[in-house]
Amino acid sequence: MTVKRLLSVAVTACLLATVGACGNSDDSSDGPITLSFLSYNYGTPDVGGEGTQQLIDAFEKSHPDITIAPQGVPVADTLTRVRSRTAAGDPPDVAQIGWSKVAAAYRGLPLTPVQDIPTADEWRSATAGLSQPLLRAVEHEGKVAAMPYTLSTPTLFYNADLFRKAGLDPAKPPATIAEAQRAGLALVRIGASGVYFDIAGASKSDFLTQSVVAANGGSVATPDGRVTFDQPAAVEALTAVQQLTTSGAQPAVAEADAIAAFKAGKLGALVTSTALLAGLEEAANGHFELRTGGMPGFAGKPVRTTFSGAGLVVLAKDDAHKQAAWEFIKFLTSAEGYTIITSKIGYLPLRPDLVKDPRYLGPYFAKDPRIGPALDQLETVRPYTFFDGPQADRAVATLQDDAVAPIVLRGADPASTLAEVAAQVRSMTGR
Repeated sequence: MTVKRLLSVAVTACLLATVGACGNSDDSSDGPITLSFLSYNYGTPDVGGEGTQQLIDAFEKSHPDITIAPQGVPVADTLTRVRSRTAAGDPPDVAQIGWSKVAAAYRGLPLTPVQDIPTADEWRSATAGLSQPLLRAVEHEGKVAAMPYTLSTPTLFYNADLFRKAGLDPAKPPATIAEAQRAGLALVRIGASGVYFDIAGASKSDFLTQSVVAANGGSVATPDGRVTFDQPAAVEALTAVQQLTTSGAQPAVAEADAIAAFKAGKLGALVTSTALLAGLEEAANGHFELRTGGMPGFAGKPVRTTFSGAGLVVLAKDDAHKQAAWEFIKFLTSAEGYTIITSKIGYLPLRPDLVKDPRYLGPYFAKDPRIGPALDQLETVRPYTFFDGPQADRAVATLQDDAVAPIVLRGADPASTLAEVAAQVRSMTGR
C-alpha cells in the first residue's frame, strides 16, 4: 500500500471518529431528511468516487438526521440531467456542476444562492477560512450562488527521471511555453513523447484555454460576456501552443492518450488539472519520480490562471431541505471535508491554512508537497469568464471543438479559425 493511500485511510478513519464533535447537525427540521445529491465524482471507479463516498459517510455520521441519496452522472451530462429532472418536477437538492456550465445553470435553473440560506453571521463564520480571493472570483451578482467545491488550477506534472535522461534540470521546470517547447524537443530526442498541454480535453471545459490566453494578456470574453478570443493576444497564445505540436515537441493525440502515456512513463510533461494528481501519483509510485510546477506562461508576463472543477448549487424546494443542503455544503467545504478532498481525490484545499495544520493536511503536505504550486496560484486566481445568454454552454463547446482542438492538434490557422468561430459564438450570444 502506498504512503498516500495509507495517509488517506488514516485521515478518513480519524475524521470518522472525531467529526461528530466538529460538525453542527441542526438541520432546522423536526424529523429525518433525505437529501438528493447529483455528482459527477460519485460512483466512478477511481479516487474521485472513493473520496466522494468517504465525504458522504463522514457527513452522515455527524448528521444522523440527514441521509444523502447520491446519484452519479457523467461529467458531460451533468447540466442536461439537472435540467431534465428539474423539468420533471424532481430536481436534485444539491448538484455538483462544472464551472464551464455554471453560467447556463444561473440563467436556466431555479437555484437558491448558497449564500442566501444561512444567516449573515453564519456565512461569515463558515467561510472565514476559505480562500477569500477565490470567493470574490466566484461571486455572481454580488453573492456566492454556487459554492466552490472541487477546484483546481492548471498544473505542470513532469517526469523527473525523463528530464534527467534528456539533460534537463528537474529542479527548474519550464516556466514559459517557449521553455516547454525546448524541453519537449529534448525529451523527443531521447525517445520520449515530449510535453502535452491538455487544452482540448474531452470535458470541453475552456479553463486551460482561458488561463493560457490570460497569461498572454488576453481574454476569451469580457466580464459582461462579450467575445474576445479572436483578438491578437488570444491568437498569439493559441499559436504558441500550436507551435508545440508543429515543432514536434507535443504529440497530436487526444487527452486520454496523453494521460495514458504520462502514466506509462513515456510522456515527459503534462499540463492539466490538479485533479489528476492522485491518479498520476498512483501510476508513478515505484516507477518514476513525479514532480509538479506552475502553469508555463509567457516571458515577462504574469501568469494568472483561472480555475476548473465544480461548484455546488442548491435546487431544494422547501426550507427544511435548503437548510439540510447548507449543512451538507458547509461540511463538504469544511476543514474535515477538504482534508478528504485533497488527500483522497487531489483537488485543492480551498482552506489554505490546512496545509500547515497537524490536525488536517499538515502531515500530508509534509510528505507530499506536489500540490503546492497549484495552491500558490489561488492567490492570483482570475474569475472564470462566462459567455452571455442561454447558449453559453454551447458556446464553450463550440470554442473548444471548432477552434482550440483544430488549432492545437490539427494545424488549423489560428487567426482565421478564431475569427470564424468568434462569429459563430457571437451569433449564439448576441455579444
